[in-house]
Amino acid sequence: MAEQLEFFPIQSPCRGICQSDERGFCRGCMRSRDERFNWQKMSDVEKQEVIRLCRQRLLRKLRANKTADNEEPQQPSLF
Repeated sequence: MAEQLEFFPIQSPCRGICQSDERGFCRGCMRSRDERFNWQKMSDVEKQEVIRLCRQRLLRKLRANKTADNEEPQQPSLF
């Protein structure tokens, strides 16, 4: 498969929310520590792969939160 030419540089997915979650991924962009620190050294193909991984992580996190919200409370409400 031929590699697609890029006319514009791939922008960093950083959203300015630079806090790590419990698994070590940034809460804003979902990149790992190594992915954030090495972003400038990566090729465009590597950057596209990181962005793909970030999307997967975000979807996985959203699905986990959705199932946690749908769970019934331990004790039913009396009201």
